[in-house]
Amino acid sequence: MAEDVTDTAEPADEAPEAPVDEARERIAEAFRAELGDAVEATEVQAGRDVWVRVRTDAWRAAAEAARNSLGARYFCFLSVIDWLPSPFGRSMDAAVDVELARRAGEEPPVPSTELAHGVTGGATRFQLLARVADVGRPGEHWGVTLKADVGDDLTVDSWVPVYAGADWHEREAWEMFGLTFTGHPGLRHMYLPSDFEGHPLRKEFPLLARMVKPWPGIVDVEPMPGDDAEPADGEAADGEGDS
Repeated sequence: MAEDVTDTAEPADEAPEAPVDEARERIAEAFRAELGDAVEATEVQAGRDVWVRVRTDAWRAAAEAARNSLGARYFCFLSVIDWLPSPFGRSMDAAVDVELARRAGEEPPVPSTELAHGVTGGATRFQLLARVADVGRPGEHWGVTLKADVGDDLTVDSWVPVYAGADWHEREAWEMFGLTFTGHPGLRHMYLPSDFEGHPLRKEFPLLARMVKPWPGIVDVEPMPGDDAEPADGEAADGEGDS
C-alpha cells in the first residue's frame, strides 16, 4: 500500500488587507450621494485624507455640497496644478542633471512631455484643487481635498459666492495661471504690474534668471553666508598675526 504523503509546503503569503477608514469612506459616499455622476473619482487613504474629483461644470456645486450639506464651513485654500512637464527640464537641477549624465558617459535626459496626474487622475493639463473642512465639532473634525479638470477655455465657476475666502486665491490663480472664474467680484492683479504679459506659474513660462545662470547644484557650489573661507597661501588665519 502506498504511503500517505502529507503536503508540507508553506501556504503562499496572503496580501495584507488594506486598512479601512470608515469615517473618510462616509465622506466620499456623501459627495457621491449629493452630486451623483458629477463625481468623477474618489480616493481614500486611511488615516490620511480623502480626495474627490468632480466634473468641471459641478465645481461650484461641489463647494455648495461641502459647505451647506456636509458642514465643511472652513475654507483652507484653492489653487491650480499645471501637470505639463516643464519643456526646460527641472530648471533648478538642470545643471546637476547634465553634469551627472556627463560623468556617467550618458546623454543628458530629455524632458518628458507626458501628463502624469496625481490622486484621482485627470484628463486635462490644468486642474483645480481646494481644501475645505468641518472644524466645528470637537472630536469630529474632518477635511476633504476637492479637484476638477479645467477645460480648454480655462473658465470655471467661482467659489466666492459659497466661500468668501476664495476671493484672493482665485485672483492669484487668474494672475499666475490664466484661469477665469465666472462670478468672481473682481479679478485683478495682486503681485504683477497690470501690463505684465504671461502667467509665471505655467510650466512653459521661462525662468530667465535660471537660463542666464543655471542653479549651481553640485556643479558650482558657492559658500553659504557665514562659512569660513579657506585662507589663501601666505595669509594668516583669522586671529593670527594681529598687532
